[in-house]
Amino acid sequence: MSKPESEKTVVINNLRGLHARPAELFARQAMQFDSDIEVIRDDYRVAAKSILDILTLGAGQGSELTLRAIGSDAEEALEALARLVDSDFSQDDTLSQDESLSQDSAG
Repeated sequence: MSKPESEKTVVINNLRGLHARPAELFARQAMQFDSDIEVIRDDYRVAAKSILDILTLGAGQGSELTLRAIGSDAEEALEALARLVDSDFSQDDTLSQDESLSQDSAG
């Protein structure tokens, strides 16, 4: 039985592009999912869970990226990552909620 696969295209609108802080937020969001996720720019593919890999894309403002995920939560992962990109990398609601929950349970 094959694993579910999902694909989504996003455009980087952030004025500074996909620099270090957005790359860190993107990778951290991707790490919350079990699916294998890759980011594709032109013919270059990188692992979405690696900050350094994401930075090598050199994705400036206006860059079109294809997000591809394979796994049980593929569609959910791409929806969350697309929301993050669409928000110009302000912390995603899901990410903020998860952090609040872990802080509440730790205290």
